[in-house]
Amino acid sequence: MPSEFFNTSEVLEAILETIDEGIHVIDPKGQTIFYNGVAANHDGMKVGEVLGKPLLEAFPSLNHKSSTLLRVIKSEKPIYNYSQSYVNAHGRIIETLNTTLPIYVDGFIVGAIEIAKDYSSLKQLSERLADLESSLKTMKGPEKKAEVNGDLYTFNDILTSDTEFRNIISLGKKAARSSSSVLVYGESGVGKELFVQSIHKDSNRRKEPFIAQNCAALPENLLESLLFGTAKGSYTGAVDRQGLFELANGGTLFLDELQSMPIDLQAKLLRVLEDGFIRRIGAAKNVQVDVRIMAAMNIDPKKAVTENKLRADLFYRLHVLSYELPPLRERPEDILLLTNHFILFFNKKLGLSIEGIDAKTKVFLQSYHWPGNVRELKHTIEFMMNHTEKDRLTLEDLPQFLKKRPTSKEKILPLRQAMMEMETKLITEALLQTGGNVFQASKLLKIPRQTLQYKMKKHT
Repeated sequence: MPSEFFNTSEVLEAILETIDEGIHVIDPKGQTIFYNGVAANHDGMKVGEVLGKPLLEAFPSLNHKSSTLLRVIKSEKPIYNYSQSYVNAHGRIIETLNTTLPIYVDGFIVGAIEIAKDYSSLKQLSERLADLESSLKTMKGPEKKAEVNGDLYTFNDILTSDTEFRNIISLGKKAARSSSSVLVYGESGVGKELFVQSIHKDSNRRKEPFIAQNCAALPENLLESLLFGTAKGSYTGAVDRQGLFELANGGTLFLDELQSMPIDLQAKLLRVLEDGFIRRIGAAKNVQVDVRIMAAMNIDPKKAVTENKLRADLFYRLHVLSYELPPLRERPEDILLLTNHFILFFNKKLGLSIEGIDAKTKVFLQSYHWPGNVRELKHTIEFMMNHTEKDRLTLEDLPQFLKKRPTSKEKILPLRQAMMEMETKLITEALLQTGGNVFQASKLLKIPRQTLQYKMKKHT
């Protein structure tokens, strides 16, 4: 169809309707001029209940201060990644994460656009998990010990014949006798949480809770409420709820991917480390807690400080007991040790009787650089054991992307084909490293989750 038949506004509207995020646009008077189906689904509304109507009429629980759209119209300044909680016209509590921007034409503000992500279900799940932790903590006797900490790893579960790694383990055992905070860093898949759990299990806090939280999994407001708890009425739908600091009282709180915690929240964490007091969101008084903080990072903490991902004062506070775990490629003697361990493990789990690996596969596994470290090796062995028809694992059982490692004799492929194959390989490798977790794989690849899902569909 010739371009003159296209209406620009219709094309723009069609594009905005295809985006899988909520789009809400108002004019300077606060009247909705665009509202896509995703936004309606997030808000528990119908498009017709909002489009063309004043914002405060469609959402009566909001006001000029609580509405990010109206605040941007007034201030003419953007608001990024803001957690908003409100009640829709049908009485349902809605939780969204918004980025709201002013719209200018010829230097004059003509409206505001809000791009919203629904995280109501994510928040409900986080709160249910917190409630579960709380209920488990109130259990008495041996049931409490079994349920609160589950099957945590110990130092005996860390398999290595590498001298450097053994020395680090020895230092970790000494750290178990202390109450100081711990910082563990290293590449993804090297076993940071296993190491941290081992310190807890070897310490005098072993009978108390060990609670882990990934700092990259939640938006800032939700992470803060999950860590510190909430007081009734502090925001729409808020109830009195203990946070993870209170739930971990007497035990250990493990914060994974610490560099992903927002800088402002890191300041609050530092205060807890300094004085041992926390305050629930919306509460008037502080609560003292006895919690040992252990944190992990998948980048060098000094680099994180330089890149403003980690506060320098927090780094120095945690750096008292810090350990860098070596990647698998720097301890090649562990590759076959771990391979044999995983074969025994999956034989038992899958009901198999694989005897081992052949000579060529041993050479391959020892020469591969293992960017995903122990986690990647484990998933590779699991893949091979699920697909083999033989008593020993061979090169034929390897995942496809490992079979296609280039050699010097391979002919040069057309650029488009080579790029497609490389993209497929990287996506497969990222999914293998993360156990099929699309969100974590998208983070490894540094692309949006939606983009990764699109590319996965394109390559299948």
